Amino acid sequence: MLSYCIIDDDPVCRRMLENIIEDSALGKVVESNAGGQYGIESVLTTQPDVVLIDLLMPEIDGLGMIAELTNREFQGKFVMISQIDNKEMVGEAYKTGVEFFIHKPINNVEVEAVLKNVKDQLKLNRSVDEIKRSLAGLERLSPLSSAPVKEVQTVRDIVQYILMDIGLLGEAGSKDMAIAVEILMEQEMSIADFPSLKDLYGMIAVKNNPAMNKLELNREIKAIEQRLRRAVLAALTNLASLGLIDYSNPKFEHYAPLLFDFQDVRMKMSELEREGSQSRVKVNVKKFLQVLYIETLEKLKQK
Repeated sequence: MLSYCIIDDDPVCRRMLENIIEDSALGKVVESNAGGQYGIESVLTTQPDVVLIDLLMPEIDGLGMIAELTNREFQGKFVMISQIDNKEMVGEAYKTGVEFFIHKPINNVEVEAVLKNVKDQLKLNRSVDEIKRSLAGLERLSPLSSAPVKEVQTVRDIVQYILMDIGLLGEAGSKDMAIAVEILMEQEMSIADFPSLKDLYGMIAVKNNPAMNKLELNREIKAIEQRLRRAVLAALTNLASLGLIDYSNPKFEHYAPLLFDFQDVRMKMSELEREGSQSRVKVNVKKFLQVLYIETLEKLKQK
């Protein structure tokens, strides 16, 4: 729920805006006052998502208040309230950080439309910020070509290098992936001979713990299946997020079409843009493991 602060020296205008916000379920008004220095301090104290602020006020005008709030690192959105249609003042308002306007006299339809647009923009901004934070570790890694593969010594090292590139090292299923590739390497599997997922999960489980009984083995196979599916979905999410931020990123360009059907990557990107939408993408774990195996073979040849 969005929080609002209303700053206007006209108490009738403030009350009308409060009623519209509350009646339209647009959020909660956490502060309402006539402005001035008290108005500035009230915004900094309550930290609302949105400040609705009058342009012309006696002590400090709206532009002055916005400038001070911005200088004091307030991060919320501003909506300017004004009955003046002056292009120069509108231009100044944009320069100080105003992106939306509500005109006096107050109109319910306009207020609802403007505040819904503000809500949509905040939602998009937060979604992008969340994506950036989740990829911060991934983005700190060097580009695809910068890590010298020749320094890698083992199959496990190569798999971990690839998984690090797509942000999977922290996933529980990453260890299962490394073991799967080691098993395939030991048996010198070709793609034509690639085992079923159930058989591969069984081999991973036995390598993890050869002393398991049949019941324990079945439980571990199901656990491996879940871990790997979650890990592959996380890889798809990481790459789709990376594509949203930078479509030309070398990791995205290399791994997205290699590990996944690109229509699934595009679908996941669309879902991330529509924050909160239920995912309809079904990941292909077998294809992911096959590609991981082939990539590891290719990098071994480069040693």
